[in-house]
Amino acid sequence: MTRSAVSQGIRRLEDSLGIALVQRSTRHVRLTEAGEALHRQIAEPLSTVGAALEEAAVEGPSRGVLRVAVTSIAERFLSGPLISSFAAAHPGVTLDVTVTDDESDIVAAGFDAGVRLGEVIEQDMVAVPLTGPQRQMVVASPAYLAAHGVPTHPRELLAHCCIGWRRSPKEAPYRWEFREAGRDFALTVEPRITTNDMLLMIRTALADTGITIGMEETFRPYIDRGELVSVLDDFLPSFAGFFLYFPSRRNQPRKLRALVDHVKSFAQR
Repeated sequence: MTRSAVSQGIRRLEDSLGIALVQRSTRHVRLTEAGEALHRQIAEPLSTVGAALEEAAVEGPSRGVLRVAVTSIAERFLSGPLISSFAAAHPGVTLDVTVTDDESDIVAAGFDAGVRLGEVIEQDMVAVPLTGPQRQMVVASPAYLAAHGVPTHPRELLAHCCIGWRRSPKEAPYRWEFREAGRDFALTVEPRITTNDMLLMIRTALADTGITIGMEETFRPYIDRGELVSVLDDFLPSFAGFFLYFPSRRNQPRKLRALVDHVKSFAQR
């Protein structure tokens, strides 16, 4: 459709509803609050219609673009083998992966599915396990611990140089979570270095700079090689792992069903 056709269609819709859906200026166009509300309400039904049409029109192997939003700490999904084996098994599907820690609605953001920790997935989503239970680890290099001492309680971290994480510059750094005597508590460590990039956190810890926190499966290769050492293990319990999640749809696109089946088989390895 041309721009003018879209503009005329929107104006007709606004006239029929008696309310502005779009705010316009000479340089920008954006939805009004009413427009955003309407979009949220119709996005999933329209997506379901599109999936049904795709299902009816396409025969044979799965194909098309499959957009997935993946949290940056989902090591099992992002490490390579899962994506590589899926691409080999389904050459007709283009997998478009966006690595993001934004917890926005995947439907509204235009994604077919997402990968997150189970505890932050919305209740109205269908979730398929990608991993078993996970846990965080607190790690540092042997040289750093030799120079500054090994903490024996989480509160001792306040005296150390900590390397922290936060989702965005507008948010406070992540509060490190622990458990003691069956009770959970979070610690504000006031990190000397803060980033939203896990790889930078690892590299900085490897450079003998300080102590950092992250998922066990992310740190495990470095621990096995002796490059990093875990501390405070008794204060770090396990919790529900990562899930592939997506909206509940009666007419699930073949490309999404293919990824769901692949994740199920991969999780069993």
